[in-house]
Amino acid sequence: MTTLPTVIGIAGATGLVTGLGALPVFVRGRVSHRTYDAALGLAAGLMVAASVFGLILPGTEEGSLEAVLFGLLVGGIGLLAGNRLIPHLHARYRGWRAEGGATRADAAGMAREETAGADGSDDSGGDDGRAAVLDAALRRALLVGGAITLHNAPEGLAIGVAFASGLEEVALVLAVVIGLQNVPDGFAFAIPMADTGMGNLRVLAYTALSGTIPQVLAATVGFSLVSLSTGLFPVAAGFAAGAMLAVVFREMIPSSHGHGHSDAATAAFLVGFVLLVVVDAVVVV
Repeated sequence: MTTLPTVIGIAGATGLVTGLGALPVFVRGRVSHRTYDAALGLAAGLMVAASVFGLILPGTEEGSLEAVLFGLLVGGIGLLAGNRLIPHLHARYRGWRAEGGATRADAAGMAREETAGADGSDDSGGDDGRAAVLDAALRRALLVGGAITLHNAPEGLAIGVAFASGLEEVALVLAVVIGLQNVPDGFAFAIPMADTGMGNLRVLAYTALSGTIPQVLAATVGFSLVSLSTGLFPVAAGFAAGAMLAVVFREMIPSSHGHGHSDAATAAFLVGFVLLVVVDAVVVV
């Protein structure tokens, strides 16, 4: 049976792959809406297929359909509840969106902070001003961290749950697919930061950490819980799938269809879905 350190290493590797999505900012100052939307569509297709083939179907094979569906509903509704209750900032193309109690001022301040950090300017106005700036920066860091956790934790949970249930082939498929999905996901995360003027190396570091930290923590939790009772796998698999599907339909699809390139996003979604089927067939065989 796979050990926890191995699970942590695999989840960490899939998370670090997120940083590859930031590489385009090194070679191009602007990325088109079409490319951005297609990247989101590709990631969404991979996540939907992974939820179905890597979690829901194996869950029904290991347990009852009712248990999987219960977990799916709880995971999806839980993600939506967290999205509404936890203040956070979502990265958008050339901007940020405030949700869950975060304000427009938080989103606007994120852009100002990153632009100021890039050009070295400081208009804090003394010790009191600098303290206020630090407080605002800490708040925005927590808000971005909340969004990252909501988005990436279900993926790490899925990896940990599958390994703990002894389904190494399923777990490897999920790890490969989540790694593939993390590249366009990282791209979508990096572009708004790069467009504020943040340095490329900082964008790369933040993007890589945005996938690594929540996925490692969630994989550890999933592995530890299911290791206590393998009977939890159907519910846990459904929970992870429901949360991933909620992310796709709540965030990724709407974000990829707002710039007039819905055909490109839809085509990329189909490519991502087919790619998962191919990866699943290759890894399992």
